[in-house]
Amino acid sequence: MSEPSRVLVTGATGFTGGALAAKLSAQGCQVVALVRRGADVQKLQKLGAELVIGDITDATAVSTAAKGVDIIYHIAAVYRSAGHPDSYYEAVNVGGVKNVIAAAQQHNVRRTVHCSTIGVHGDIKHIPSDEQSPFNPGDIYQVTKLAGEQLFADAMGQGLPGCIFRPGAIYGPGDLRLLKMFKQIDRGFFPLFGGGKNLYHLSYIDDLTDGIILCGEHSAAPGEAFILCSNEYGSLRELANIIAAELGVAAPKFAPPVWPLMMLARLCEALCKPFGIDPPLHTRRVEFFVKSRAFSNAKARRLLGFDPKVSTEEGVRRTVVWYRENGFL
Repeated sequence: MSEPSRVLVTGATGFTGGALAAKLSAQGCQVVALVRRGADVQKLQKLGAELVIGDITDATAVSTAAKGVDIIYHIAAVYRSAGHPDSYYEAVNVGGVKNVIAAAQQHNVRRTVHCSTIGVHGDIKHIPSDEQSPFNPGDIYQVTKLAGEQLFADAMGQGLPGCIFRPGAIYGPGDLRLLKMFKQIDRGFFPLFGGGKNLYHLSYIDDLTDGIILCGEHSAAPGEAFILCSNEYGSLRELANIIAAELGVAAPKFAPPVWPLMMLARLCEALCKPFGIDPPLHTRRVEFFVKSRAFSNAKARRLLGFDPKVSTEEGVRRTVVWYRENGFL
């Protein structure tokens, strides 16, 4: 391995990108961050990061940020939100990848690491699945993330030095995506629609950022795609029970059928989407209770030495501590 002196992180004001930027800075790297105008950059400024103002959809801004860097970590993406039209997902999750590829080629960047998602595999059929499992995206986020990944894979096939990683459900101190689940369990009402039998695979943020840096530095990484998940997975009910135990509350018991909720979600989206209104209930939120996610990280362990150290119990404990210290629970 070699330690780069200058790295670009896109999406550095987000949870994963921010944690990655902090770890790279702590390791002695000069971090360059492409940030949108008006974004909260206080944490990046404390790191001493070099800030380049611009959007991932702006090819000129991406090129400016990439000039003179050794490695690009492309984390920026638009996640699920009904407030965005499909064209916005395409502009960010596909068009942004095009801009990163072009910038990396223009400036002869030594390596480019692209963040995809295990969601490109959709509702998996074989457990645990791996990097060779079929693609089966189920929504516009997953469809555009897959398109971006395939674009990047094509560029690698044509000589771009880089690799792809697909993280599981990212969580840990600083994350707010799973906060609603923690809050509901803490309040004593988290319905396990469908019984909570579906499998859920997590990626603890510290372990994940270790894996991402391995993708950027390890000699075995170029040209490959890696799933970066925790060593263990379990059912949604099991995860809810772990969270409840850490919170010191009763484990969720109420397990209503899922189909009425799914019908209501589809109706909400049908009524709200034409008017650009964010519906109170999304089908993707219902699918959280239905679709299974369970993967093997064996390839990353074998080729990169990826070694997740944080168990689900310990990760949940650290997350609860952070939520409480910051007034979220």
